[in-house]
Amino acid sequence: MPQVDNSSSKPDGRRMRSNRSRQLIIASMLELIKQGNLVPTAQQVADHANVGIRSVFRHFEDMESIFETANELLHREYRGLFIGGDRSGKLQERILHATECHANAYETMSNMILSSAARRWNSKVLQKSYVANQHQLRKDLDEWLPELENLSESKRQAVDGIASFEMWHRLRNIQSLSKTDSIEIIVEMLEALIC
Repeated sequence: MPQVDNSSSKPDGRRMRSNRSRQLIIASMLELIKQGNLVPTAQQVADHANVGIRSVFRHFEDMESIFETANELLHREYRGLFIGGDRSGKLQERILHATECHANAYETMSNMILSSAARRWNSKVLQKSYVANQHQLRKDLDEWLPELENLSESKRQAVDGIASFEMWHRLRNIQSLSKTDSIEIIVEMLEALIC
């Protein structure tokens, strides 16, 4: 009677441990960024993950590859924050709801966005991801506010600038305005351009 090789159906313990270590390293990287360490070092990631520094570089070629892997995961989470919301109602209501939706996403992802910006100058992957995110944000605004297609190109570009994370970050962190005041200012500027 021929013997059946069941080795392919059994999970490979080493591979499972390797995958767990890899996930732990990425989770540690993300946690450090969420805590405010926007560009953690390999040693900081290793210490947080409770693994050796050699383990970090056994799973990832360099720090950039860790950041890129983390960025892929974040991109999915980030896009999910813009889904939904009541997109019906009068124009002023939709401007307010779109601004609130974007504000909540920016507040949630602020450190992640800043971390990506700090490394973007040196990463083609992050540069490409940034451009894709900007196109997605523009598309999202178009869905909230179909009236945008009637604007001149210069006004449409101004809308993107006003609705951007960079504007939000300036109001909240540089001008030290409250979330409510920041939303009010953005809504007022958008209404001046669109209504």
